Amino acid sequence: MSYCINPACPQPQNPNSVNRCQACGSELILRDRYQIIQPLGKGGFGATFLSKDTSLPGDPICVIKELRPSTTTPSVLEMSRRLFEREAETLGKIGHHPQIPRLLGYFEWKKHFYLVQEYVSGSTLKQEVKKQGPLTEEQAQEFLLEILPVISYIHSQGVIHRDIKPANIIRRSQDGHLVLIDFGAVKDHVSQTHLASGGTGETAFTNISIGTSGFAPPEQMALRPVYASDIYALGVTCI
Repeated sequence: MSYCINPACPQPQNPNSVNRCQACGSELILRDRYQIIQPLGKGGFGATFLSKDTSLPGDPICVIKELRPSTTTPSVLEMSRRLFEREAETLGKIGHHPQIPRLLGYFEWKKHFYLVQEYVSGSTLKQEVKKQGPLTEEQAQEFLLEILPVISYIHSQGVIHRDIKPANIIRRSQDGHLVLIDFGAVKDHVSQTHLASGGTGETAFTNISIGTSGFAPPEQMALRPVYASDIYALGVTCI
């Protein structure tokens, strides 16, 4: 199946045999390369999709994150482009760690912005806890011993994750190691783009979710995250 990424499409699922959505007419292959299979997550300003890279042998699976700027005025679009490129550079830098998904590419297409990342197969910590119950003290210690070096690494690269929670930590099925996902590229860009379009700090705080309530500390929800914000969220994750 192919999936239409037009958020207004009334029937996004399509057969593989068509190149345009049967319901809304949108193109189904991004840049004549990426075929969207299904959505993984959606927000008010962007979405994440499971995709196939049809330009490579075997059509390998990847993850595509899409940013849709709040408006398409030239100033906002240019600000979005600069922030997007800077974020892509950051993800490319930190993605060399074996427990962080690699950045495979990024591009602008029809005034929308896309990140292409490695797909990690496995169960999230949220799924494991739901199935097996809360971590024991010993399990929590083992969890921290493995994930803290990953967080230390991204901090050494000048990056704050901003959204550490059980749903963003995957136990990779291939080897059982923990992988930290979702570095909030879409959320960061959207919040800054919104400010660039004339919104006040109060408006941005009201309309843009930075992190996840219950995990993010107060300074992060007030748009002033620091490295310790990730440690706070990690502590809540263990609880």
